[in-house]
Amino acid sequence: MGILTRYLIRSHVGPFLFALSALTGLLFVNAIAQRLEDLFGKGLGWNTIAEFALLSLPHTVALTLPMAVLVAVLYTFSTLTAASELTAMSAGGVRPLRLMIPMLGVGLILALGMLYFNDRVLPAANHRLAGLLLDIGQKSPTFQLREQVLNEIDAEDGRSKFFLQAAQIDPVTNQLADVVIYDRSRPERFRTIYADHGIMAFNVHRTDLFLTLSDGVVLQAGEARPEEFQRILFERQVIPLRGVGDELERQREREQRSDREMTISMLAEEARNRDEQLVEIADESYRRSRWAVERALGLTDAPPDSMTEEAAAAMQIGAEKRSDGSLPADPVIRNVSLNLRTQASREQVMSQSANRFRVEIHKKFSLSFTCLVFVLIGAPLAIRFPRGGVGMVIAFALMIFGVYWVGLIGGERMADRGTVTPFTAMWLPNLIFLILGAVGARQMGREAGNNRGGSWEELFWTVRQAVVRLIARPSRRTT
Repeated sequence: MGILTRYLIRSHVGPFLFALSALTGLLFVNAIAQRLEDLFGKGLGWNTIAEFALLSLPHTVALTLPMAVLVAVLYTFSTLTAASELTAMSAGGVRPLRLMIPMLGVGLILALGMLYFNDRVLPAANHRLAGLLLDIGQKSPTFQLREQVLNEIDAEDGRSKFFLQAAQIDPVTNQLADVVIYDRSRPERFRTIYADHGIMAFNVHRTDLFLTLSDGVVLQAGEARPEEFQRILFERQVIPLRGVGDELERQREREQRSDREMTISMLAEEARNRDEQLVEIADESYRRSRWAVERALGLTDAPPDSMTEEAAAAMQIGAEKRSDGSLPADPVIRNVSLNLRTQASREQVMSQSANRFRVEIHKKFSLSFTCLVFVLIGAPLAIRFPRGGVGMVIAFALMIFGVYWVGLIGGERMADRGTVTPFTAMWLPNLIFLILGAVGARQMGREAGNNRGGSWEELFWTVRQAVVRLIARPSRRTT
């Protein structure tokens, strides 16, 4: 590795790490903020919240790493050009295209690393995150008591019911004042508990609530005989309410996975299964259609192999039972027509499912290849407009990745509907930027020798000239 190569790589490391950490932090905070109410509103422990944050990180990194590559290339090459370092290198006989070779090598390494990350790490994290969110969604809200309100408490998984009312509740010390408890856990017994004050506390696992009441009285009827009434005074009494907490129960790992939770081999296997089912559907439709034609020609009376005896008998009865005097519709045609409609719907569903799996396969490769494409398109842009500063870098990065992401999402939806092939949908944005990058790379030698321009004004002028040329072309053809 030469001195120049090491210098270029070192120049990119700082901006890359800064952009990766900044972009990942922004998107990561946004992801956490969207789930903030669900996480903190259900009394989850910090270990569960930390697990959610850790499992949400791979999805964020899969988006921000290509963006960080683009930002690093734009910033580094614009800085080198503005400082006349590229001009000095060109004067020393180093062609600008030579400077892209080390970065393309680094981009290739990052692309291979991202491919492994998207194939192994990301699906596993998405699968565990989906299971965690499912467990959190099934978790009941945090147990809370409100003062001066009749609070309904379901204990022992809903088998026992209590109603608690307190004039004052201190959320810090868990102290209660003027407590009234209506015990309806047993239908044959009516019990009401009054206490001057008390304190509540959960057990270690936060599943059972213990109420320690002081200076009170218990009024109870129907314990032994309905006509009896008991009045019991107490100085201190502990009332256990078991099963009122909401400890998060983690289920076993789910076997079912969505397309975002599968590796490339899993996706390919699912796509092959859908293709086999499509072949079976087509064969069944062909057999039924052929049987209908042969029966209409009088060549056979036996039902097709795929039709059950009950269905054949029902079809024959339908041909005989028409008492309204009208001309009966042919049950064979009616049955085959309905069957073909059903098979067509099944075929459409299977085809869309297979496309969805293939789209996910191509997306893993396409997002990885983006690291190379962004190196190729970022360097020419940075050399062409070096004086825009950080604002120019941010503007170009947002514009390029925004266009790329819109094309990727739009292509994914079109491929899922079968409008375009999965390969075209996922690789077309890369192909467009690859061509633009190749065209820009051919002009790098001329742009690197002159860095007097490249400001915002020149960018606006370049865009204006391009728009004028596009508008002028149709007018010239008409004349």
